[in-house]
Amino acid sequence: MRRRPDIPLTLPPVPPPATPADPLMPPVSDPADLEREAALARLFELHYASMLRLAVLLGADDPENVVAEAYYQIYRKWRRLRDTQAAEAYLRSTVCNLTRMRIRHLQVARRHVENPPEEVVASAESTALLHDDQRVLIDALQQLPARQREALVLRHWLGLKESEIAAAMGISCGSVKTHTARGIAALSQAMEARR
Repeated sequence: MRRRPDIPLTLPPVPPPATPADPLMPPVSDPADLEREAALARLFELHYASMLRLAVLLGADDPENVVAEAYYQIYRKWRRLRDTQAAEAYLRSTVCNLTRMRIRHLQVARRHVENPPEEVVASAESTALLHDDQRVLIDALQQLPARQREALVLRHWLGLKESEIAAAMGISCGSVKTHTARGIAALSQAMEARR
């Protein structure tokens, strides 16, 4: 084919792509998404430290990851929340469930390891959260069954009512009373034995 001399071969310049103000944040145009982002940011600011402590007290080996996963799950399910005021309770329940699942996973994994680890080392964050006088109590608390430990932490550390504990743990109020009473009895016995 022959080329016509009056048609140029060069293409018009392509405009550069628009750069967002913050390269890490995707542009959000939906007002509902903006509201969700703002609500989650407030929830993070208000409750991250307490959720981290909750995960530590429940025995999570990686509390930061547990809490991060809990925030991710509430982010994904934000539109399905019936009441956005219940987000804190949902977050607390999610931290409890994720910690329980993580502990269960580690127990199963350790059963199948030929050489189990000799000593579990606490993270720097976990150690910084605890004072010397609390370490004995935390050690005794870690020896309790998971349900008793959860009931005691939710009741006495967070100061929740029995109905709120039942909702967070997914059990009845009567079971909360049973787990709390048995946990206190076992914890008292363990503390007396250490003195």
